[in-house]
Amino acid sequence: MKETPSALGYRMPAEWEKHGATWLSWPKDPNTFPPEILPKVEEAYAKMVAALSRDEEVRILVDDDKARVRVESKLGRPGRVKFIVLKTADVWMRDYAPTCVKGSDVALVKWRFNAWGNKYDDLLPDDEAGAELAALTGLRTFAPGVVLEGGSIDANGRGSLLTTEQCLLNPNRNPSLGKDAIEGVLRDNLGATNVIWLKDGIEGDDTDGHVDDIARFVADRTVLVATEQDRRDPNRSVLAEDRALLKRANDERGRDLEVVDLPMPPRIESADGRLPASHLNFYIGNGAVVVPTFGGDTDKVALSTISKAFPKREVVGIDCRALVYGLGTLHCVTQQVPAL
Repeated sequence: MKETPSALGYRMPAEWEKHGATWLSWPKDPNTFPPEILPKVEEAYAKMVAALSRDEEVRILVDDDKARVRVESKLGRPGRVKFIVLKTADVWMRDYAPTCVKGSDVALVKWRFNAWGNKYDDLLPDDEAGAELAALTGLRTFAPGVVLEGGSIDANGRGSLLTTEQCLLNPNRNPSLGKDAIEGVLRDNLGATNVIWLKDGIEGDDTDGHVDDIARFVADRTVLVATEQDRRDPNRSVLAEDRALLKRANDERGRDLEVVDLPMPPRIESADGRLPASHLNFYIGNGAVVVPTFGGDTDKVALSTISKAFPKREVVGIDCRALVYGLGTLHCVTQQVPAL
C-alpha cells in the first residue's frame, strides 16, 4: 500500500500557525513586469520582506550571485534574510513551490505545475524549479503526480479546505480526475477531511479561479469572503454565489462557518484587460499580515477588517497596483514553511 502524507500523520497547517520561513523569488521576468513597472514591484517586495523578516526568516530565490548583490542593495537592512541561488522563470512561488505539511517533522508535497493549464510555455520550467527547491531542503518529499497550485487551496489546519470548481475541476489540469478523486488527493496528501467547494473566481484571473482571491480562512471556522457592491460588475453575481455556498457550508466538525465580508477594490485595467485585484490576496506571517492595497476607498476597510481578524499581528498595507500588473499579488508570490 502506498504511503501517503495523511497516513503518516502529516497535515497542511493553517497559514497563521508558526512559520520557520517564507519563500520568495525576486521579480525579473520582463514579460511579467516590464522595465517601467519593475521598480514599483521591487518597492512592494522590499516592504514585504521588511515586514516579514522581523519575525521569521525570508528565503529569497535569485538566479545568480550578481542578482543577489542587486537584491541586497534594494533591501537596505532587513531582518532575517537568506538567499538561495536557484534559477526560476518567474515569481509565483505559491503555485510552483512545494506545499508544506507537518507531522512529527515537516515534509513537502510537490505537485505538478503546468503554468495554469499550459497558458505560458515560458513558465513551464518552474515545475522543475519547484522540484529543485524541494531537493535543496533535504526534507521528505511526496510527489502525487497531480497538477495543483497552492493558490487554489486554503486550509484551516484542522481538516477543512477551500477551493473552487473552476480551477480544480478544470480539464486543463487533471482531466481524468472528477470531484471525488480530487477530494481523495486532498485528503491523502493534505489531511483535508472536509473540502468546501466554491464555484468560480474573479474576472481577470488567468489561474482559472484561484480561491486566494475570493475566500480565506482567518480562524478555525472564520472565513473572509470578497464581495462586490457594483451591480454592473461581472464579479458581483459570481462572488454572491460563492458567499452563499460558504453560508451553507460547515467546518470539519459540522459547525457553521462565520463568514465576514471584505469589499473588492475598484476595478483596475491594463492594456490587456482587467487585472485581478483583490484584498483577499494577503499573506499571514509570524508577526505581520501583509495586505495588498490599490489606492481606493476599500483599502482602509480591508486593513481594518483584517486587523480585527489578527489583533496580535501588525497589519501592513502594501501598494500592489504595480504588482497586480503581473496578475497576482502578495499571497501569490509567497509560500510558507511551517515551524516544528
